[in-house]
Amino acid sequence: MSAPAPIEAATDPIETIRAFNRFYTNRIGILDRAFLDTPHTLTEARVIYELAARGTTSASQLTEELSLDSAYLSRLLKTFIGKGFVVARKDPVDGRGRLLSLSETGRTVAADLATRSRQSIANLIEPLAETERLDLTAALRRATTLLGGTPAPGKALIRNHRPGDMGRVIASQTQSYTETYGWNEEYEALVAEICARFLRNFDPGRERCWIAEQDGTFVGSVFLVKGNETTAKLRLLHVSDAGRGQGLGTRLVTECIRFAQSAGYRRLELWTNDILIAARRIYQAAGFVLEKEEAHHSFGKDLIGQTWALDLDGWHSPVRPPEARSPASGIPQGRPA
Repeated sequence: MSAPAPIEAATDPIETIRAFNRFYTNRIGILDRAFLDTPHTLTEARVIYELAARGTTSASQLTEELSLDSAYLSRLLKTFIGKGFVVARKDPVDGRGRLLSLSETGRTVAADLATRSRQSIANLIEPLAETERLDLTAALRRATTLLGGTPAPGKALIRNHRPGDMGRVIASQTQSYTETYGWNEEYEALVAEICARFLRNFDPGRERCWIAEQDGTFVGSVFLVKGNETTAKLRLLHVSDAGRGQGLGTRLVTECIRFAQSAGYRRLELWTNDILIAARRIYQAAGFVLEKEEAHHSFGKDLIGQTWALDLDGWHSPVRPPEARSPASGIPQGRPA
């Protein structure tokens, strides 16, 4: 019996992927004990990356997201806590659980890993011409989509802000509110001022910006900024039309509330306008209480401003995301939140 003919990687998809895996893992050194010339392994770096991206999370969420053995992750987190990389706080919603976040030292480690990772990739693609880099980027995005690595349609990913995101926040909100409500350039100036102030005065231990993406496209955002030692402010909640129908507004508000609790705030405030009905329903469902209304003329329109507040002591997550309800519930569809 003759031996089977060798499988050519050029024509067989399995062998092609295997060949690429061997090439890429060797090229970027992910099998090395010292990942990116640091004291950390690849798995340790992945956990640090995820904590940096999420801001505040739980061990169970990390286990699910990274597909790690829970016992192994528990030992790893214990090591990180001992080294001062990670801070663990009691979960106010689940008394048996703990909320995890990077300490200042941990954020420094995460920033160093991110810089090393970017430089490693920059060195890898440096010999390529600009058109070749664009071809490579498109091919990798296509491969990620085909292999199912992106969020499923209708499910958005929420992450912390990155350089360049503020421009997207300003453009998205300005266009949406101008088209829907006819607001003028005063609103764009206001959003730009809030974003600039956030970047200039950013306190990572007490403030956060979350960006929502769907298939790599910006679909929403929200900010949590410091008011005083006990009060935080929720600002610029917005979900684009492309991101609606999946409870994304509720998810963003919940991220704000949980982070505010973990940061030690006692009260969360926000200011909005009464015509933003979809957003108001989200705030009400989360437990916010309307404290004040005041007529004002802004953005070229006569409006009714509202101040809402939430007592963070004893807060728990809403059971049902308002945006997931059907149009028959009376919530206007397609409104910017």
